[in-house]
Amino acid sequence: MQSQKLHAPVFSFEFFPPKTDEGAAKLRLTRERLAALGPRFFSVTFGAGGSTRDRTFETVCEIQRESGIDAAPHLSCIGSTRENIRDILRQYQAEGIRHIVALRGDLPSGTMEAGEFRYANELVEFIRAETGDYFRIEVACYPEVHPQADNAEVDLANFKRKVEAGADAAITQYFFNADAYFRFVDACEQQQIDLPIVPGIMPILNYKQLARFSDACGAEIPRWLRKRLEAFADDRESLVDYGVDVISEMCRRLLDAGAPGLHFYAMNQAPVTERIWHRLGLGERPSRSARV
Repeated sequence: MQSQKLHAPVFSFEFFPPKTDEGAAKLRLTRERLAALGPRFFSVTFGAGGSTRDRTFETVCEIQRESGIDAAPHLSCIGSTRENIRDILRQYQAEGIRHIVALRGDLPSGTMEAGEFRYANELVEFIRAETGDYFRIEVACYPEVHPQADNAEVDLANFKRKVEAGADAAITQYFFNADAYFRFVDACEQQQIDLPIVPGIMPILNYKQLARFSDACGAEIPRWLRKRLEAFADDRESLVDYGVDVISEMCRRLLDAGAPGLHFYAMNQAPVTERIWHRLGLGERPSRSARV
């Protein structure tokens, strides 16, 4: 963890683009509440094959113009061409967006063509070739191994290619086992991978939804946690209270060990993320100095 202790902590929240006017109004209220916590940026997801491209763009521009917080759009390359990625980059530059989360992404259901990019490192290389250092680029990494990777070594090599292509920082897939993150950082240090690796944090709001997400993305819910969450059945209030305890304890352990911040998958909701934030006393923590 020595490499991570050299980076000043960065805290951020992730949203998905709303599908309805009601959802957009709800997100504005969520955004206002979370902006009061002073995050470094808000990220906005990008659907499979660019299926939410327009909604992502609209949401990002609104955040950038109205919130006082930097907006970081996700940009997925699967199913895309160089020309349409070039067009998106130009649009973001015109809006003053300087931060991107560059991802491979997933093919939408029924689509067979991957497009002109195969992997996220190719997208990072393209962004750098087109725009130089204009954008700060975040990439994804997987402490518990990407579900489509052959093994941990292959997955780590894929991550290293994204770093060498020009990534500035990484955000992990969410996890519930801090030791998985620590082992992953140790493996990165052995490969001389040197950039902030920020833990992705998923608040626990709904067990069935969480189990479905986790099975799809390869994030392990430890058996002890899965069984405890199952026991709450329809008692959502108790489940959320327990989840706040579990996630807060894990976050505190991560930060105390030197993690360079936290990235919350807020699910377009504020209350539970706020509770974890205040439980951790994040507004009261002294900042580590960033490496020069």
